[in-house]
Amino acid sequence: MNYRHAFHAGNFADVVKHITLARIIEHLKAKPAPFRVLDVHAGIGLYDLTADPAIRTGEWLDGVGRLYRDGTADPDPLTDEAEALLAPWRKTIAAVNDGTHLAHYPGSPEIARWLIRPEDSLVFNELHPDDRPVLTRRYGRDGRVKILEMDAWTALKAQLPPPERRGLLLVDPPYEVADEAKKAVTALADAQRRFATGLTFLWYPVKAQADANALARRVEALAIPKTLRVELTIRRADSTLQLNGTGMILVNPPWRLESELRLLLPLLQKRLADRDARFSGGWRMEWLVGEARTEKD
Repeated sequence: MNYRHAFHAGNFADVVKHITLARIIEHLKAKPAPFRVLDVHAGIGLYDLTADPAIRTGEWLDGVGRLYRDGTADPDPLTDEAEALLAPWRKTIAAVNDGTHLAHYPGSPEIARWLIRPEDSLVFNELHPDDRPVLTRRYGRDGRVKILEMDAWTALKAQLPPPERRGLLLVDPPYEVADEAKKAVTALADAQRRFATGLTFLWYPVKAQADANALARRVEALAIPKTLRVELTIRRADSTLQLNGTGMILVNPPWRLESELRLLLPLLQKRLADRDARFSGGWRMEWLVGEARTEKD
């Protein structure tokens, strides 16, 4: 309950995670049937990059700040093909800024709110006593949104399967307690039992690579079909004292997402890499279950 994302909003991990989230929502919208997004670690939804927490860490400068010019809302583009894929994510950033300065960064609730359709729905869960009221003030009047104040793992069980029978479960814990990785993997298994046709998105930090590999092995042991592992590191992942990379476990990802990420990951890795590190990191994408091919750089 001590973790506050305001200190880390817009960092490199957010950029990779939220670009992927935006792509998934776009794919879900390709079918006419409504869907639901369940975010069990919602935070406050929108973050002020000019406020004290963001200023104190400055993490956004080496995250979203690397994809915009000199702290402005003017995009610093990648390739034309990549920018076509980034368009939904960039749309949400434009929507929460004044067109001049990059002063706000949208979290996953804000990205989902801007990208879903009127017929789709959102469930945001947040237990932190300071963050939940902020979330309620921001989204409580949106008829598409339901806000919960529960333990994340309890909320997951209570909300699955959704009545729409289509949707995305976003599990994005802070990993601030020792057993949180174990709980996250258990939640993945439980989500599969309750909502086998749904898309589950589990984020995890990459600090020491051995720990990330151990989590992936636990997920692989679940033998859930169509489980994709994605990682991007900005420096050598050999220390538990700092965030060196970002990881995602995607169950039932849209079929085109793999090729989109294969295009985006090397470009994002090059743009976001630690400029002071001897080893600037890399990226990987592998099917833990369901596919044989592994992509690495």
